[in-house]
Amino acid sequence: MRFLVHWAIVAAALWVATSVVPGVTVTSVQNLLVAALVLGLVNALVRPILTILTLPITIVTLGLFYLVVNAAAFGLTAALVPGFDVAGFGSAVIGALLVSLVSWVLGAFFKPER
Repeated sequence: MRFLVHWAIVAAALWVATSVVPGVTVTSVQNLLVAALVLGLVNALVRPILTILTLPITIVTLGLFYLVVNAAAFGLTAALVPGFDVAGFGSAVIGALLVSLVSWVLGAFFKPER
């Protein structure tokens, strides 16, 4: 049940990002749902590895480089899912920030019981 709630939250956050950020587009609802699933997998599997590998530069930049890691995960999701496109690096950064913020807010409201 928790997985489905989290998946729905990420899908809603992606929908908000595609509505607000000009360079982030999705062609259909099915592609949106697949992109939410792939983004969850990328965040669970790839982003921790990127975080560890880029830890020295993240420390030097006082954590700002973590935005680049999030944008890379967002861009990787766009590369893996046909029908979900990100125009460039700036769109990836803003889209990743917006998805993170909306997911955080929605997660606070719809926290599933354990």
